[in-house]
Amino acid sequence: SDLDEYVDEIEDPDILLCSCYVWNWEITNILAKRVKEKYPDCKIVYGGPQVPLKYEGTVPTGWVENSTGNFFEDYPHVDVLVHQEGEYTVKNLFEKYVNNESIASVGGIETKGFRTMAQERIFDLDTLPSPYLTDLVWDLIEPVEGVEYIAAWETNRGCPFQCTFCDWGSATKTKVRKWDMDKLFEEIEWFANNKIPYIDCCDANFGIFTERDLSLAKKLSSEKREKGFPGRIRPAWTKSSSDKVIPVAKELLDADLLRAVTLAVQSLDPTTLEVIKRRNIKFDKFGELVQKFRNEKIENYTELIMGMPGETLSSYKIGLEQLMELFPRPVVFIYNCGVFPNAPMNETAYKGFHKIKTIRSPIYLAHSSKNERGMPEYEDIVVSTSSFSTSTLEKIYHFSWLIQTFHSLGIFEYISRYYSKKYGLKYMEFYETFLEFCSQESSIFSDEYKKVVDYVSKGYSGKGWNHYDSKLGEIFWPIEEATWLRLISNKEFLVTDTTKFLNFLEKKFKFFTDKKEINDFIKFQIFLLTTNEGQKTIKSEQFFFDWKEYFVNDSELTEIDKNYFYKNLIIDNDPVLWRYRTIWYGRQSKNYKFHPEKLEENEIIVVEK
Repeated sequence: SDLDEYVDEIEDPDILLCSCYVWNWEITNILAKRVKEKYPDCKIVYGGPQVPLKYEGTVPTGWVENSTGNFFEDYPHVDVLVHQEGEYTVKNLFEKYVNNESIASVGGIETKGFRTMAQERIFDLDTLPSPYLTDLVWDLIEPVEGVEYIAAWETNRGCPFQCTFCDWGSATKTKVRKWDMDKLFEEIEWFANNKIPYIDCCDANFGIFTERDLSLAKKLSSEKREKGFPGRIRPAWTKSSSDKVIPVAKELLDADLLRAVTLAVQSLDPTTLEVIKRRNIKFDKFGELVQKFRNEKIENYTELIMGMPGETLSSYKIGLEQLMELFPRPVVFIYNCGVFPNAPMNETAYKGFHKIKTIRSPIYLAHSSKNERGMPEYEDIVVSTSSFSTSTLEKIYHFSWLIQTFHSLGIFEYISRYYSKKYGLKYMEFYETFLEFCSQESSIFSDEYKKVVDYVSKGYSGKGWNHYDSKLGEIFWPIEEATWLRLISNKEFLVTDTTKFLNFLEKKFKFFTDKKEINDFIKFQIFLLTTNEGQKTIKSEQFFFDWKEYFVNDSELTEIDKNYFYKNLIIDNDPVLWRYRTIWYGRQSKNYKFHPEKLEENEIIVVEK
């Protein structure tokens, strides 16, 4: 294997440094064990977020079966643990090893025999040399022709917030420290000169220092315009997002450095937010912010987490209703709640008080190749708390799938809005009825719902979250994206079964909508979805009602002949690439649906016979 070849290339090492995180824990342990077996005198040093500050009783449940409660007994190949920031600790360790001195005076370490006081936080980050400006990265990684390398980049370190599910380098609830701007500008130039296609910005709150981050954005965009690089940057935007970040985002967007901005909420339930120690901006302000971003042509997305303590099925559905009522609304991404070794959520007292139960789950790697599978890695995810059971969490996931696929990704977005506007039907009532329909009637939707029920059941029993469909390409898809792709692949079935569902809904609520109207707004809804039209540049349809005016300006519905058209968002002869560009790469920037306010109109001339 590649791992064995790597071990064979090592010649009589003195020290092996291992940076450990949730996605490389298993392979790191195997590598370290083999090095230790071959070179018993080699000192194995573990650092990174997966190294536990406390081990006994607080580590994720799946680390070691029959754990002794002592890290060095469970992992005998490890000699030293480095806690929290590692730069100075590792430097001090090296100096002690080189001089053959005791390491007992080095701060921030733990061995089988002792643990030292924590190393003081690095307040002057500029004492740390840049791995880019020193070209150290090219000493560690020999460039290979045809291989593109992405860069991890810090402009500041630390996070003032204290969300219990988060462990941002064990530096949450700390003062945010900044790197020198001249050094950051030079690194941006290095990224451009070395043709880096993607920068993963490791700040916990990019945009929190508005003027400073705007200067960085301007430098990034000027380098991109002059040299064509860097390609894209993905920041974790500040948790306290406001309209102050709009100029920063706009600068990056205009230089094609950015896809979208995160307006993360994680939960909209006040009880849950209190339990997880998170403060969101008020929801009315959130809605205003979404509108301001849309006005500036900046796409935005929000994130929710399923399975957090304090949440119930009822509170979760209320939160989803709030998101669905927004118009315009952000793209919605929803995730399981992971529990990390050093996050407050993993503390024994916290887990006990909220009765948090977790399972060891194969780590979720959306869009990864089905064929190039390495060693499996695992994460611990919440499956029940004092406020919900596992069976309830499964229902929460069903609604998450519903809202992402049919509302956020647009399949029923304007149909549900029509019933909300005309009849005052709550969005959640609309989608609850849809689940009833899926359970009682046979359709393309019920086929998808059955897939999801099985997928979720397996997922919460520890069998993983990879979803593969050979018709969609050789990757694992997020279930909501796979559903979307399957449903839009046959417009005829989509029209037929949507009509069937709406007949079911109309009968249940005793609505008597004109059939001409129903057929027309189904046609309008599907017209807005990005479908593979081959090389057809313009999508055009004729309608009997003025749907644009009805939905965009909240007007009364007028029966008048309309011909709407727009430029097809994605054109690609390769069906696999078309899917990638539409719903994988294009999800944040909404390439999968068209906004009605942007529709153009042709004048319809009626010729009398």
